[in-house]
Order: sequence, then structure tokens, then C-alpha cells
Amino acid sequence: MIRARGVGRRFGEKRVLAGVDVDIGDGAFLLVTGPNGAGKTTLLRLIARLIVPTTGEIHVAADRSRIGFLAHEPLVYRELTPLENLELYGRLYRVRERRERIGMLLERFGLWDARHERTDELSRGMLQRLALCRALLHEPELLLLDEPFTALDATGAKLLLDELNHQQGRTIVVASHQPERFGERPTARLSLAPT
Repeated sequence: MIRARGVGRRFGEKRVLAGVDVDIGDGAFLLVTGPNGAGKTTLLRLIARLIVPTTGEIHVAADRSRIGFLAHEPLVYRELTPLENLELYGRLYRVRERRERIGMLLERFGLWDARHERTDELSRGMLQRLALCRALLHEPELLLLDEPFTALDATGAKLLLDELNHQQGRTIVVASHQPERFGERPTARLSLAPT
């Protein structure tokens, strides 16, 4: 699914990543760890093809339309409701049986009762749950999660872990400061250090 050789990335004079080599097969779960500034977010953005490496090469087998990406920001429209947000993304991704899929995700992530509220009125934790729904909506082949526990309460964290534990056949890459939360589920681990 993902093959990186000697991948590095600079932003101007600042080197963020250097010499990253990784192989991730179909259905694998890679956990990326490291302190702030080690390049975890940058690596996920490279895998998502939002940026390109400065050095080295990276190959991702999944088409961009088959990638689900949870970033630091929820990437939802604040003036829309959760239902409207997911309807919009469902149309963009041409999700079949969109209404059923949206309803199922809103129910699963505890957002059904808030489905008609403006998104800008939701708590940060509920926004994170909505962002997870958005990332999962089109049933991506490759799921990229950047610090997915951000703002989640214990119930939200359990929902996330349950979801990850039932993702059979899907390739998952998670960047996290909390590797202990994933237990033995990751099939591979990559620890980054600041450059």
C-alpha cells in the first residue's frame, strides 16, 4: 500500500523529515510516534499527497479518492449541520446509499441527536467525532488519523478504538502521542525524532 525510501521534507530552511524508510502492506496498521516537531503530521500529509517530498520518494497505491484523512482541524463547514456536512462530503465522494451510511455513522458516533444543530455550536469533542465520520464516510482503503484522540472524552475514545479494532482489510496509519492506547493492534511502529 505505502512504500517510502529516503523521504525528507523541508519547509524553506527548516528540515522536518529526513531519511524516512517505511513499507506498509495492504491491511496493515502503522502507528507513528515521536515528540512534537518530529514530523508526524508532515509524514501523514505526504502519504495523503497533500504535499510532496523534498528528497526521496513515496508511493501510495490507494487513489486519492480512496483515502480518509483526519487532520488536526476537523475540516467541516461550521455553518452547516452535521447532517449537511456529511451529505456534502457524501456527494463529493459519490457514496452509494449515502443517507443510510450517514445515519449509521451519526448513530455510531453519538451524533444523531445533534444532526440538525449548526456545527459551530458543537463542542470540540463532538466536532472531532464528526470529523471521524467524515473520514470514514466513503469507506476508504487507506485511513490516516492525526492525533485522533484530540478532545475526545472517554466515551468518544472508546468509540474510536472500537472502530479501529473492527477495520479489517483497511490500511491504517495513525500519528499519536499516546501509543499505549492502541495496545497490540498496530502491526508496525515508526518512531520519529526531531531533525
